[in-house]
Amino acid sequence: MAYEAVAHSAWQPEKDERCGADSGTPSDVLGGNVAALAGVRAAHYNLSVPRLIEIAVARREGVLTSMGAFNVAGGRYTGRSPDDRFIVDEPGIQEEIWWGPVNRPFPQAAFDRLYYRVTRYLKDREIFVFDGFAGADPEYRLPIRVVTELAWQNAFAQQVFLHATPDELHAHEPEFTVISAPGFKALPERDGTRSEAFILISFARRLILIGGTYYAGEIKKSVFSVMNFLLPRRGVFPMHCSANIGPTGDVALFFGLSGTGKTTLSADPARRLIGDDEHGWSARGVFNIEGGCYAKCIRLSPESEPLIYQAIRFGTVLENVVVDPDTRRPDFDSDALTENTRAGFPVSFIPGAVTCGLGGHPSVIIFLAADAFGVLPPVARLTKEQAMYHFLSGYTSKLAGTERAVTTPQATFSTCFAAPFLPRPPVVYSRLLGQKIEAHDVPVYLVNTGWIGGPYGVGSRIRIRDTRAIVSAVLSGKLNDIPAAPDPVFGFMVPEACPGVPSEIMKPRATWADPRAYDEQAAALARRFVENFACFDDVPDAVKAAGPRLTQAGAAIGG
Repeated sequence: MAYEAVAHSAWQPEKDERCGADSGTPSDVLGGNVAALAGVRAAHYNLSVPRLIEIAVARREGVLTSMGAFNVAGGRYTGRSPDDRFIVDEPGIQEEIWWGPVNRPFPQAAFDRLYYRVTRYLKDREIFVFDGFAGADPEYRLPIRVVTELAWQNAFAQQVFLHATPDELHAHEPEFTVISAPGFKALPERDGTRSEAFILISFARRLILIGGTYYAGEIKKSVFSVMNFLLPRRGVFPMHCSANIGPTGDVALFFGLSGTGKTTLSADPARRLIGDDEHGWSARGVFNIEGGCYAKCIRLSPESEPLIYQAIRFGTVLENVVVDPDTRRPDFDSDALTENTRAGFPVSFIPGAVTCGLGGHPSVIIFLAADAFGVLPPVARLTKEQAMYHFLSGYTSKLAGTERAVTTPQATFSTCFAAPFLPRPPVVYSRLLGQKIEAHDVPVYLVNTGWIGGPYGVGSRIRIRDTRAIVSAVLSGKLNDIPAAPDPVFGFMVPEACPGVPSEIMKPRATWADPRAYDEQAAALARRFVENFACFDDVPDAVKAAGPRLTQAGAAIGG
């Protein structure tokens, strides 16, 4: 790369009615919920995305690409840093937080000291301010303010969060503020952080403080974590999932970890995308928590992801994509900087998207898993209790080569498909899922987008066209009348056939050259599920019993 992201430069802003002394006091910039940021040199309020990109180019924060998108190189942190995320330990929330590896406590006094140091760092710098919302349903939306030291990060915030109308902007009062100062590096021995990077959430101060990392995903996911804490209080189920809607108004939800095909399968030209990542499910239906998409773009092509590819244009913010320094052409196949290359753009960049972000109650829920062990069937129907069990499990496989030291596939469990973003105990979210399924009689399916005929390296990955046919059959209800039999180890119901899918792949054991090798693999995966699930407390017995049957898994499985 011929450039690097920079925290500050000698670029001088022009004065206008939204800049400098005419734009209001620093306390106005941050909102009444935090202390004043004394001495800030200039505050730019709600600039348009084109203006922000112009400023970012002038300050050498990144480059424009041949496709029109703006690309930045994020330096050391090219993804989220979960070990550097903390929740401030404050009175009134201790009993509500799921304390542990995901939610580490941070002393309130240390937070106050670090907040003071960050505000001192920003004192003589320009800042950019975006006022908007999280949550498309007006009844449940959260007014937010995002304050950044980098113009491109403010453009990113505008693209992924929801905008206020002029009237709403005039009366906007943020209930949560995000301050992102990536150029500020913490001193762990002084500040009490784990490293130079930190992501701190204070529910009492209604403040998110981010420093030491340029990765914009920290801004997005911190707001999602806040919504995951606030929405259950109002009976709303927050979900890390994509959602789309069919021609008849039928809404589908897709849950799945990275690499399972969530974005690929939900960005369906035959259906309208509501959102690709974060949603709430209230008594009124489903709503998008965001106003944009944050799509992975490694190996992106117009053939594999036509809708996402078309969205890479002016206004889109790319992170860590390798760009030719002369032609400015993005190389989406390159992982020279990271596998986690990203594109942030408004959902309106997807043709036919539901820009209001609202849908009815789901007609179907799909859990996606890329099983690299070749055990799970291509599709299975789950009971409510099985759905709650697999939701709590959040299973997929981490493949060899995705991380250093990963040489063989590894079973990965991410609670509720969203462990890094859950402030509350997992049972809170699983109960909400069970209540919603029961109240609206929603069918739940598990779809395996992984391997068949053997594990990774032996078998082959299920063809995307077969997975698409399965999803189509699920959405259309064509699987409802097809006979199904219970899986002897996992217990869920496996259809004997599926329209448009070769019948021989429907039962994974039959695709293995050595059925007993399948039995051993199935038993091993079942044990991983059971061992992982042992950490959950206060789970109903019916949900515990909905997991794999180890007595069956330990025996040779016929048929």
